[in-house]
Amino acid sequence: MPSDLPRYFDAAPRWFGRRLEELDERVRRALTHASERRAISGDPSRCAGPPSFGERLADRVAQLGGSWSFILLFTLFLLVWAGVNTWLLRGGAFDPYPFVFLNLILSMLAALQAPIIMMSQNRQAAKDREMAAYDYEVNVKAEIEIMALHDKLDALRGEQLRELLARQQAQLDLLTNLVAKLSAPASDSPAR
Repeated sequence: MPSDLPRYFDAAPRWFGRRLEELDERVRRALTHASERRAISGDPSRCAGPPSFGERLADRVAQLGGSWSFILLFTLFLLVWAGVNTWLLRGGAFDPYPFVFLNLILSMLAALQAPIIMMSQNRQAAKDREMAAYDYEVNVKAEIEIMALHDKLDALRGEQLRELLARQQAQLDLLTNLVAKLSAPASDSPAR
């Protein structure tokens, strides 16, 4: 473990306003990654594993059901259904106007399609939550790195100020000695 590890953990209460034990697990993990100089890596979407057949089917149904292609094809189907049963077959229509059988088919389609689309949306929401958690952890690590850089810059600035003050004191001492030497011979000379 690098020597920065304790320094990062010691600075955590100052940075976050809470003791290390009170911090969220994700914040502690980000703190550990920052202190060890490791990236928070890994694609959260690949952690879940490959989708099952049902999940892939739900995604495809949702993708098709939410497209202009579906809307246009279904509108064409409805127009053909109405046209066939109204004009083409007139007296021998299998579903005469008000199209009760078509309403039954549409209701059954909606009853099946809605839960399938909801399954796909639930899966997408779970992916989004994983990505949000990952983004949060990355953002916390970035904040930690920025705060650590500020601390390092403050330490460097403090060191430079101490060095500057030491040089200034040395110069004052030299000037004091010089003034003392210049004024000493004048006072040592006999009065005339």
